Amino acid sequence: MIISVRTVLAAAVLAVMQFGTSCYAQTIRVAAQKTGTLAWELAVIRSHGLDKKANLSIDVVELASPEAGKIALRAGTADVMVSDWPWVSRERSLGAKLQFYPYSSALGAVMVPASSPVKALADLKGRKLAVAGGAIDKNWLLLQAASKQDGVDLKSQATIVYGAPPLLAAKTLGGEMDATLNYWNFCAALEAKGFRRLAGMEEILQKLGSKGRIAMIGYVFDEAWANANKDLVARFIAVTRAAKEILATSDAEWDAIAPLTGAQDAATLHAYRERYREGIPRRPIADEEADARVLYRVLAQLGGRDLVGSATELDPGTFYQAIPGD
Repeated sequence: MIISVRTVLAAAVLAVMQFGTSCYAQTIRVAAQKTGTLAWELAVIRSHGLDKKANLSIDVVELASPEAGKIALRAGTADVMVSDWPWVSRERSLGAKLQFYPYSSALGAVMVPASSPVKALADLKGRKLAVAGGAIDKNWLLLQAASKQDGVDLKSQATIVYGAPPLLAAKTLGGEMDATLNYWNFCAALEAKGFRRLAGMEEILQKLGSKGRIAMIGYVFDEAWANANKDLVARFIAVTRAAKEILATSDAEWDAIAPLTGAQDAATLHAYRERYREGIPRRPIADEEADARVLYRVLAQLGGRDLVGSATELDPGTFYQAIPGD
């Protein structure tokens, strides 16, 4: 599988060069948070001139938050942003025909101090669990579903504290919480501080029927726009794949983008690097979509209309499937 993935990535780089000799430069507007992981890839693209080789002009629309990206996409001031497939499917059910293409399968985890007596999720009974996001955060809903399979109702049997990811990571690091369910980059930072992963979301999702490591977040764009710009989308994906390959194979590249990551020390940068690399999507789109259908039903059952709207099944047009080789 690793060989085939490298072959695909190498082909993508070649495709970039081929596109660059046959296409006029086109602008694609990408909405990205200045401190987000997409900014890391965009920096690599610029520093290696991958955009120029593909005759692309990537216009970065800087965001203050993920919600701002959704607003920019709806308003037509951005062509591409990063979000998750449950939101895309929900928007499709409400009439907004968006589509999703895998960006990362880096997932969060339940983190505890290295010396914690907590050895399994069942041990969280009666303890304080900090949950990033809110009551209908996707990771939280999926964790509850998996725990219930083992006879544990974390929502009622543990003290749950909701909040922003950086705040909860800080409180957990300071000893105010017994454990935290947080997003992957905050978990990586805690890992660098000596915390351990009690349960990774990839393990949780497998308990719920996922066959592999699924990309929960991806590039999101309007379906009509994508259909009208298939070549542009293909070139953009090829460029991002090339950037991922550089980050997957070059440790020196991580030193170059270190200021963008916010890593305060070498251990944190190392944790970011390793977890990012684990999250590079490596599966066919059909496999991603199949797992998404299974997990969507779980989310619909637990999150209800507040999370997924009226649709109880993943919308069949959610995943974009026009990239050669996918």
